[in-house]
Amino acid sequence: MKGFSIIIVTWNGLKHLKTFLPSVAETDYENFEIILADNASNDGSIAWVSKHFPTVKIASFDDNYGYTGGNNRAVPFADKEILLFLNNDVKVDPNWLIGLNKLFLSDSKIAVAQPKLLSYETPEFFEYAGAAGGHLDKLGYPFCRGRIMDTVEKDEGQYDDSTEITWASGAALAIKKDVFEELGGFDEDFEFHMEEIDLCWRVKNSGHSIKYTHESNVFHLGGGSLPMGTPRKVYYNFRNNLIMLWKNLPTNQLLPKIIARLALDQIAALRSLLSGKPKEFIAIIKAHLHFLFSLSKTHKKRKVIFRSSENNVLSPVYLIWQYFIKGKKKYPELF
Repeated sequence: MKGFSIIIVTWNGLKHLKTFLPSVAETDYENFEIILADNASNDGSIAWVSKHFPTVKIASFDDNYGYTGGNNRAVPFADKEILLFLNNDVKVDPNWLIGLNKLFLSDSKIAVAQPKLLSYETPEFFEYAGAAGGHLDKLGYPFCRGRIMDTVEKDEGQYDDSTEITWASGAALAIKKDVFEELGGFDEDFEFHMEEIDLCWRVKNSGHSIKYTHESNVFHLGGGSLPMGTPRKVYYNFRNNLIMLWKNLPTNQLLPKIIARLALDQIAALRSLLSGKPKEFIAIIKAHLHFLFSLSKTHKKRKVIFRSSENNVLSPVYLIWQYFIKGKKKYPELF
């Protein structure tokens, strides 16, 4: 039986903790611990958790280090062999760790696992952030089994399997502790958004496997730290995708893919401007400027990434063409 250290990062998230932490504490499994990684909350989160869930470990920090920094700083508090990064707005089934344990025991090459991610508000549907496991299209755009762009599928058992995926959602990501530490953890320059995809790509390049299992179910509220459609989310979306691609793309694909993405991003920026969304336009321009000005730093990270191989994790799908031009809205229709 694998041991799980469940790490929950929070910053002034007492409302979410009151709603979602009880289900995590009631997990029906013999070998797990819960670690609250508190990013200097001032809403009484630590006092409330300490009173109502005294067995929860408290990792209290002096500042708000975000998702990446909070999780990285909490890892030294973990005593189990599997780290399980869980958002503070996720409800879990009582037996959710049983399915993850079964998956890890099935193959020693598995380093990362993701449960089925369903919507907390409409649990018959998948949840945007990860659904049934993530992939990347030919140009590096993320999509999921069960979620293409903004179209989310209803869960009708179509992804009731255990299969290899490209990336696992940071809303509920399980990873072997030794692998996480070997790879240096989350890249804190990402701050929010796509940091888990960057980590998973590095996992792939180090020769490990990433899998999804339907035998573990969690329910994600989503949109807490970065609400959909806000300029801040647009900024991180465009900036971090480019940083991720530069760090991890195979050498022979690097420049062609980056040039193509910069061009498509400019089209998206122009579309935002013509659609009366000047803040989105500005966010995309700022994202590009940040990417370009930090390129030297990003390239140094690319050079030190351990690679047993340069894996081409990109799928043969052009998502923009398939979704917007051909009208393919569901994962099976893309292939």
